[in-house]
Amino acid sequence: QLQLVESGGGLVQPGGSLRLSCVVSRFTLAYYAIGWFRQAPGKEREGVSCISRSGGSTNYADSAKGRFTISRNNAKNTVYLQMNSLNPEDTGVYYCAARGSDCSPSQTDFRSWGQGTQVTVSS
Repeated sequence: QLQLVESGGGLVQPGGSLRLSCVVSRFTLAYYAIGWFRQAPGKEREGVSCISRSGGSTNYADSAKGRFTISRNNAKNTVYLQMNSLNPEDTGVYYCAARGSDCSPSQTDFRSWGQGTQVTVSS
């Protein structure tokens, strides 16, 4: 059973930054693409970013481009999401998920999910 654990969420003021971490266990991270998703209150879950197995390919939602950076350290079994210039619309629960292939635009292609970490952007 794959296990993913997110951390790094919290309360931040508009314009601030957070770095989320997704630590994986019980599998070799290098074999999996990792996606970050978020769910805002009252809204459907949406994709934020994804990184390929090698780390050589990344993609971002339009709302994240230029502000968020996804990266991975396979040796540490960790994927990061650096979030800068945060605004209240970034508020939500952030999840990481694993896919045993490369990135996909479909959430259903990601079979293993973490429990999420709350990000709140508010003054």
